[in-house]
Amino acid sequence: MITDFSQTLIVQEVSPRDGLQIEPTWVETVDKIALIDQLSLAGFSRIEAGSFVSPKAIAALRDGELVFKGITRQPGVIYVALIPNLKGAQRALACSADELNLVMSASQTHNLANMRMRCEASLSAFGEIVQFVGGAQVRLNGSIATTFGCPFEGKIDEDRVLQIVEAYQELGIQGITLADTTGMANPRQVDRLVRRVLQRVSPADLTLHFHNTRGLGLCNVLAAYEAGARRFDAALGGLGGCPFAPGASGNICTEDLVNLCDEIGIHTGIDLPLLLKLSRGLPAPAGPRSARSTGQGGA
Repeated sequence: MITDFSQTLIVQEVSPRDGLQIEPTWVETVDKIALIDQLSLAGFSRIEAGSFVSPKAIAALRDGELVFKGITRQPGVIYVALIPNLKGAQRALACSADELNLVMSASQTHNLANMRMRCEASLSAFGEIVQFVGGAQVRLNGSIATTFGCPFEGKIDEDRVLQIVEAYQELGIQGITLADTTGMANPRQVDRLVRRVLQRVSPADLTLHFHNTRGLGLCNVLAAYEAGARRFDAALGGLGGCPFAPGASGNICTEDLVNLCDEIGIHTGIDLPLLLKLSRGLPAPAGPRSARSTGQGGA
């Protein structure tokens, strides 16, 4: 049970990337830029602003260059780009992304579906990216998809996850994200694995990424926070999901996470009334499907 609420919980807003990547209807570039600019004024220190993947794979985010070049950057805000390979890293650096997020699955089957390659090939490609980045003023983060379970393979061995953490670190990747890609995690599992990972990774370098498929998203946040994690991905309106993970629902909802923290006294530094306003004004077609609970029924 949490008894110390003094440590700030950092929310990384991922709606501009993870939230919009599965939208079947095009969201205009100008609307994406406007959303990021508004989020930049809401108190976030980190925003995943877009990705540099093949437009054939994720057509909804094919305007990554235009988005990164069009946003108004605020001091103290880190703008993150998801990249799949060396070409994506080159495109992201050309647009002055502050951090590159690399993704590999703990599940071989999911990695083949998501990245079209085996995990070993993904790690080799990441090595090329690390060499390319070299002395550039950009940070690298390595995400581990299906950390807590895979829709194809089921349970994932925790030792497998720890092996990937160590492989990332050996490559020189500083940040680590544990991603519950399809919302299969439970609080006891989260508590146990986070404590093991924090024996190898600083809390400042660890991010947790939860989906709310089974309604346990915020429970898992509290379990991870109690275990020592301090940074969490969330999406405005609970938008998003992996296009290569059947059955996955959206990310944990940013408004609900911030409201929970406000209610129990965990500081986030994020303006909840502004968040609710932004959620109500999400660009079509995303807006009508908002999954938030906060702000409903007069709350």
